[in-house]
Amino acid sequence: MSADGTWNTTMNTPMGAQNGTLTLATSGSSLTGKLKSPQGEIDIADGAVDGNNLSWKASITSPMAMTLEFSATLDGDSMSGNVKLGAFGNATFTGTRA
Repeated sequence: MSADGTWNTTMNTPMGAQNGTLTLATSGSSLTGKLKSPQGEIDIADGAVDGNNLSWKASITSPMAMTLEFSATLDGDSMSGNVKLGAFGNATFTGTRA
């Protein structure tokens, strides 16, 4: 199953649910894309694909500067996983193919 395409995501953070749109493209074991939220749009970095497992980072500046570290598992047209919120611990997130 390919991760390529657009995903509607919800991240369950200490500040409440944060919705966004994730656009992904794979090339071998490499993953690239963009994360769009009400705070803006950012490129993902250090993206990797290993079977149905994905990982990437996103550096945000709002509401405060931090690097989010995502790990996800694909299951058909859905994904779920965890995101490290810098010094603020971990959060879960889900995504469905748009």
